Amino acid sequence: MNTTQIPAPLKIDFVSDVSCPWCAIGLKALEQAIARVGDAVDVELHFQPFELNPQMPPEGQDTAEHLKQKYGSSPEQLAANREAIRARGAELGFTFNQRDRIYNTFDAHRLLHWAGLESRSSELALKQALLRAYFTDGDDVSSHANLVRIAASAGLDEGKARKILESGVYAEDVRAQEQKFLNNGIHSVPAVIINDRHLISGGQPVEVFEQALRQIASQT
Repeated sequence: MNTTQIPAPLKIDFVSDVSCPWCAIGLKALEQAIARVGDAVDVELHFQPFELNPQMPPEGQDTAEHLKQKYGSSPEQLAANREAIRARGAELGFTFNQRDRIYNTFDAHRLLHWAGLESRSSELALKQALLRAYFTDGDDVSSHANLVRIAASAGLDEGKARKILESGVYAEDVRAQEQKFLNNGIHSVPAVIINDRHLISGGQPVEVFEQALRQIASQT
């Protein structure tokens, strides 16, 4: 009698933006939770687009100025939030460094859409590379030259990445996906949607993600 346990299939849609610090934290925590659960689940991870600042101009905006305008944050509040984010990132092995500007992320999402068509592993590698470029290295992730370099560092074809950025390809696909999740009530990120039914909001601790994965897997 074969008693080999078949892992529960879990489709995870990770709705997020490249310029969202809590998305970087949430992804690291989710990845560690998936590793803890191990062979009990068969995870299919998809990255879905969300723009925190869809009207951000090409030249970007000073970070402190933007956060003050958007949230009314004082310098003291900004410093406290920055330190909280830095500390949470450090706990998970992600480095947040000082960033001076916030940039438009639409073209980064177009590249992520393409990477997802190539393979799940390519999409994950590019997502990780984009988050490091933005938060750790302080790169301008609206710059096509930077995006081509980041895509190449993630193992994707440099020439294809350049052609995609020079054209409008995947723009309609990204906008359609963004609208789909907005229509479904997603207005803040990260939003982690499991098997199209279960929503986990925010950059939760590893233990919260792990518990959810185990519970949902047991019901599958």
